[in-house]
Amino acid sequence: MDKARILVLAIAGCAGLAALYLASGSDDKPAPPPPVAQLPTVDILVAKTDIGLGQAVKPEDLQWQTWPAATASASFMRRDSNAEAIKDVTGSIARAPFIQGEPIREQKLVKADGSGFMAAILPTGMRAVSTEISPETGAGGFILPNDRVDVLLSKRDKNPDRNGADIVNSEVILTNIRVLAIDQAPKEKDGTNALIGKTVTLELKPEQTETLARARQSGVLSLALRSIADNNAPETKIDDNRQRRGDTINVIRFGVANQATMQK
Repeated sequence: MDKARILVLAIAGCAGLAALYLASGSDDKPAPPPPVAQLPTVDILVAKTDIGLGQAVKPEDLQWQTWPAATASASFMRRDSNAEAIKDVTGSIARAPFIQGEPIREQKLVKADGSGFMAAILPTGMRAVSTEISPETGAGGFILPNDRVDVLLSKRDKNPDRNGADIVNSEVILTNIRVLAIDQAPKEKDGTNALIGKTVTLELKPEQTETLARARQSGVLSLALRSIADNNAPETKIDDNRQRRGDTINVIRFGVANQATMQK
């Protein structure tokens, strides 16, 4: 046998051994990944689109969404406990806005039952009362629905001294009052930060409605915008405000005498 033939046979043998080795190595499959733990889930009713304040809920505004059972609040509407929840809430009025994907809660909905929007969203035991405002008496238009305000009464009294100027007194008659609407707008429009209106609707207790009605006949009402940080502050008694008012002093400007109240 010549050398060329021996060399070809040797190369063929090496190639066969290499192929056999590779074939045997391909049988070693990688170990399967560990199983992923499946968390228990439930179907929760959520807002399919944004639902605005005062908007009537329609079926197309809602959808079922899978939610981790461990984080599903008892206030959420679950399909396993109420499969007809979409039908039940259809036609309800949103007392507060919902954003897309937010779980639907009954606390933020109210059945109108033929009543108007304002009567539907008004909390139990409260009254909605409107009064006139202007840019001067309404904080320049920066008071918006859901803000909190103090109501001030300013009235002009006759000076006992017939030659003196009238006495102007101002006092806070209501504190930490929620604004329900400016004119017929129960919410700001398109993210605006100012809203000029002619009337403001306030959320009052029954006894506060009497105070406001008397004050409207006594003088001029003004609204003082409260900081959002003071919304949960303890309510200030009106008597405390009156005690802080001090004596009246005479202020003479350009030869004209006016009386002003000095704070203690």
